[in-house]
Amino acid sequence: MAPKSKVTIGRVDVLSLPEFDLDALECKIDTGAALSAIHCHSVKVVEKDGEEELWFKLLDKKHPQYQGQYYKTKHFRERNVRNSFGQEQKRFSFITKTQMMGKTYTCEFTLADREKMKYPVLVGRNLLRQGFVVDVAKSNISLKESSKKSTK
Repeated sequence: MAPKSKVTIGRVDVLSLPEFDLDALECKIDTGAALSAIHCHSVKVVEKDGEEELWFKLLDKKHPQYQGQYYKTKHFRERNVRNSFGQEQKRFSFITKTQMMGKTYTCEFTLADREKMKYPVLVGRNLLRQGFVVDVAKSNISLKESSKKSTK
């Protein structure tokens, strides 16, 4: 059996979250992060019909794709995550479909306050190990590929 070929990705790129109607979100690739994360705010757990639901808003008001609506899921968990400063935090996480480099993947994202970060999404090893290799000398490979296709 031939080994599965890996897709090269640069240090930054874009991904889409079709279940949230979010397309081409800028993301930072971080091989040091175990899990992927997305910027959110207004996170709360609501009890509805005897079941807990996680409610959250993605991105922030300054982002061009901000929708201002609560997204809801019953399929979530709380995780201990070590942030970039080495401090342990409790964060909620959920699993969703992600599109990157022309393919669809299933990925767990933690909900994080990334307001002070340049990129609203951080792609961690949990997505990268699904078939990516990182070349830090490159960036926006998927954007460059899609612009080549649209000019042909």
